[in-house]
Amino acid sequence: MNPQAKLISTMSLLLGTSITISSNHWMTAWIGLEINTLAILPLISKTHHPRAIEASTKYFLTQATASTLLLFASMTNAWFSGQWDITQLTHPLSCMLLTIAISIKLGLVPFHFWFPEVLQGSTMTTCLLLATIMKFPPITLFYLTSPSLNSTLLTLMAITSAALGGWMGLNQTQTRKVLAFSSIAHLGWMTIILNYDPNLTLITFYLYTVTTSAIFLILNTTNTLKLSTVMTTWTKIPPLVTIFMLTLLSLAGLPPLTGFLPKWLIIQELTKQELTAAATAISLLSLLGLFFYLRLAYCATITLPPNFTNYMKQWQTNKPTNPLTTIFTSLSIMLLPLSPMVLTIS
Repeated sequence: MNPQAKLISTMSLLLGTSITISSNHWMTAWIGLEINTLAILPLISKTHHPRAIEASTKYFLTQATASTLLLFASMTNAWFSGQWDITQLTHPLSCMLLTIAISIKLGLVPFHFWFPEVLQGSTMTTCLLLATIMKFPPITLFYLTSPSLNSTLLTLMAITSAALGGWMGLNQTQTRKVLAFSSIAHLGWMTIILNYDPNLTLITFYLYTVTTSAIFLILNTTNTLKLSTVMTTWTKIPPLVTIFMLTLLSLAGLPPLTGFLPKWLIIQELTKQELTAAATAISLLSLLGLFFYLRLAYCATITLPPNFTNYMKQWQTNKPTNPLTTIFTSLSIMLLPLSPMVLTIS
């Protein structure tokens, strides 16, 4: 891809995200989302592979549908209430349409079908952007409109997202699809607490972004796309593979790693709100995700490939590790002691 075109796309991506998260008018938020969509399309299709073209087409169609619904929701609300302010979403039809539009943009169940396919057709770097930065503007709109949204609908979508994200990830052999279903499951955790403590939704998203970024950067460094090649990565950079295992366990939410913090706080808040059944259900469903995280960690650090399999020996590489990988892996493993400060903020 042309470096100038890549720079323009990246800058447009940052501009669109900044416009949406800083706006209080529906039209400016919509413009920011459209800039984001148009900026990421060249990055998805830059490999000129049929799967990449298919992924970019699917992404464009789903995002265009979501943007149309969002614009229609804001116009309906303005028609009935005379307000274009994002926080003044009052009409029930507008609230329902907005929930559907943001769910499509995020990939929440039952609007999740596009997300694994788009990630499978993209490069690791583009997958990182799609799973983290591209979800920030919709999450911000959810945050701003959270008092107006239907809590029963959000709880139902959250539990089904956690269930389907864990269930569909069990039989996946492609690392990008595993992380796509992991993202869907984590969105369930963010959504279930949205009505009761929106700050906790943002904290969960930030910590998820840090941990997922670390995993994508490690997979990009070792050039690992399939579960079968994960077993040979230990010969490249052995210390990095060990950190990869810890990062996966953090994403699974095991103590004393960083990923345990948001799940602990969410379960605590749900219990305070007397939603014990929802807290129990989503906690049990997270065990499905724990299985495929453990399978990835097992393949990366414990399993040796059989000798009769024909594969090229991958010797240790002199390729320097990205400094961002070191930063994100450190944060994704060692942030749990900061939980008192997080509790003070939220």
